[in-house]
Amino acid sequence: MVSGAPANDVDLECRRLVKRFGGLAAVDDVSFTIAEGSFFSILGPSGCGKTTLLRMIAGFQYPDEGDILIKGRSIVSVPPNRRPVNMVFQHLALFPMMNVAENIAYGLKRRGTPRSEIAPKVQAVLERVGLPDSGPMRVDRLSGGQKQRIAIARCLVLDPALLLLDEPLGALDLKLRERLKVELKELQSQVGTTFAYITHDQSEALVMSDHVAVMNEGRFVQVGTPQELYFDPQTAFVAGFVGDSNRWTGRVEDADTTGVKVVTADDLSLLGAPAGAGGLARGDRVEIFVRPESIILGHDATRLGAVDNRVRGRVENILFDGANSRVMVRDGASGHEIMVTLPQTGEFAALSRGQEVHLGWTLAQAKCFPAGDDAARAGAA
Repeated sequence: MVSGAPANDVDLECRRLVKRFGGLAAVDDVSFTIAEGSFFSILGPSGCGKTTLLRMIAGFQYPDEGDILIKGRSIVSVPPNRRPVNMVFQHLALFPMMNVAENIAYGLKRRGTPRSEIAPKVQAVLERVGLPDSGPMRVDRLSGGQKQRIAIARCLVLDPALLLLDEPLGALDLKLRERLKVELKELQSQVGTTFAYITHDQSEALVMSDHVAVMNEGRFVQVGTPQELYFDPQTAFVAGFVGDSNRWTGRVEDADTTGVKVVTADDLSLLGAPAGAGGLARGDRVEIFVRPESIILGHDATRLGAVDNRVRGRVENILFDGANSRVMVRDGASGHEIMVTLPQTGEFAALSRGQEVHLGWTLAQAKCFPAGDDAARAGAA
């Protein structure tokens, strides 16, 4: 799978990479390209192989099979310190005994850069990351966001073709992480360096990336823009892992060109649309995914309008979080709990537990995939 970049605009190309540990393939026949100047994320659960993949690109591990090319040149046999890549780790690894300028200059000194060239290079990169006056500052006086920028500046001063980032926001508190997601994307746009970013946090990947590769069990499951992954998942795993979803399992009772009728395991009859590759036929076991924000909430059935699926239930819980508030509704017929995004119109400000409500969604918003992908349960409500 590739990001779709023309060959002459590609900074990184990985061809059929395989890495085994004992009998286990941590990375299993992975191919992709990263376009010049883009922000590319590899998203997946812990243990899916994304860190192993990044370490092979950096040169800390060698593939058992396949090839890695940067700017069209194979680097598989090139040692880590001679590759045109740099890596930012989760804990940043800044030297506390050095000031900011000394931290940034360290790699240049190790490389043997003439002393007369070091100070101008350090100052130039500080200006690129928006901290032009921070050179004399001690590292322990920096904020979390400033440390992040200095760690990136220390890499950028070496003019890498590719910057690898291994969950660099993972050790930060939630509020700072949310702010730095935006800052990091803006910084990448400003400096123009190609970023390859790995994370298990879907929000990080969706907010910052031009393209995202969803990885599971050593393979890329789907590569696309954040919008493509969210609105048009090609597998049950992607539908369940990227974003929140309600999930049902069942069998196809009827199918035609407009969609499928499914009877769920708890005897709920739903209409849905086949998703991903291939079609569905009567008798097939399926999994159905419906986003919480796709569900219309009403005090009565007339509020739902023209929908294909209707459910009546009672409010089980209200998860208030401002604009991100959710309502948990227990379907009266099947007992299935359904997560619904709470509209911010004020109409439901007085909603309370135990209150009866009506839910509805269209056929197109119920994406049906062949059952059997146990990993599809990841992240699904």
